[in-house]
Amino acid sequence: MIGLMAREEHRTATSTRIRTAQTRTTEAPTPTRPATRAWTTRLVVLGIVLTALNLRPAITSLGALLEEVRDGLGMSGSVAGLLTSVPPLCFALFGVMAPRLARRFGPGAVVCAGMAAITAGLFLRPYLGSTAGFLAASALALMGIALSNVLMPVIVKRWFPDRVGSMTGLYSMALALGTASAAAVTVPMTEALGGSWQTGLAVWAGLAALAVLPWIPFVRNRDADRERGRDGEHRPDGGAAPAASAQEKHARVEAPTLRITRSRTAWALAVYFGLQATGAYITMGWMAQIFRDAGVHAGTAGLLLAVTMVMGVPLAFVIPRLATRLPHQGPIVLALGVCGLVGYAGLYLAPVAGSWAWALLLGVSNCSFPLALTMVGMRARTSAGVAQLSGFAQSTGYLISIPGPLLVGVLYQHSGGWGLPIALMAGLMIPQMAVGVLAGRDRTVEDEAAR
Repeated sequence: MIGLMAREEHRTATSTRIRTAQTRTTEAPTPTRPATRAWTTRLVVLGIVLTALNLRPAITSLGALLEEVRDGLGMSGSVAGLLTSVPPLCFALFGVMAPRLARRFGPGAVVCAGMAAITAGLFLRPYLGSTAGFLAASALALMGIALSNVLMPVIVKRWFPDRVGSMTGLYSMALALGTASAAAVTVPMTEALGGSWQTGLAVWAGLAALAVLPWIPFVRNRDADRERGRDGEHRPDGGAAPAASAQEKHARVEAPTLRITRSRTAWALAVYFGLQATGAYITMGWMAQIFRDAGVHAGTAGLLLAVTMVMGVPLAFVIPRLATRLPHQGPIVLALGVCGLVGYAGLYLAPVAGSWAWALLLGVSNCSFPLALTMVGMRARTSAGVAQLSGFAQSTGYLISIPGPLLVGVLYQHSGGWGLPIALMAGLMIPQMAVGVLAGRDRTVEDEAAR
């Protein structure tokens, strides 16, 4: 009897354990977690798009109204050239801080703070009433842009490691759309709002405020965001990449920081980034003025600048996808460079007669920016390597680009025309093409730094 009861108790306990295990399996939150991860992934995509839309309006909206701002604040041509040099200066100074801040707070939290800084800077700068105040508020907005510039490739590599080309294309396309929209809409919107350049510039703060919202959950969950970067890449199918073994994690933590300055590819990419940024910021800051001085109406000049920027919308999606399928990105570099040379030659010889053609060609040439971002993602193996390469290439590159817009302003003021500035822009395309071919070689900075 006792043995029978013991056997019955054993069967009961065993069945209870089986039912409990089945209940745990059935009630495990597997449906909830993928749904949560999928929702989070969609939020990241939305955040990437809205962030990219806000990375250039601070610059191109100013380019469209530069003459009005100069008159309103009493700027000379040299000071206006300094103003157009502020973006690369801020990108160089603040971009280098981005990887360290991302390690401490998480990249999502840093981008959220960057969008808030853009909002505050764009809203304040038109109303501070002095050149110094305008520059200070612009620097605040540009600080937010610099942090987000560096961290966008990191976020793409981390969340979409198997779709770097397509996601970089989406990000670059949204960036080009925001750039072109600000160039095209700022002048007519200013006129519709009463003709005040202050209102025409401040209205872009609203778009930046909207971009803060998708990143707020990542501020609250920044610890998990940091852990994702340490333990593995996020997979867009809702799962996480396989966790590394304890030995691999220890090795990863104890490994010394990548000596990025030992990599020739990193230096080539930094110089390429700097030279394409020089051309881009000269274009954004001065091209509308070049057309206006040639006799083009202010609204049409803004539209021409918008055409240059809007060319990046389709091409910024196509070029990164094409680049990831090629072992060497040199042919794309050369094709974009030739378009730039022809565009500058036309801008010098027939700025009015062929204005739309030159705007199109220079727009194609400016797609060196999404190509450079794609190469940043391709020239490093891990998100940590991409973060370090992105910070180095962008900070060094923007440092290289600082003198360009300022020099254009000085040459314009002292020569009384656009011949010398355009010759400078065309001349810079030659070294840009040379270092771009070197940066496009199929190798990684980890291998070069290890040697």
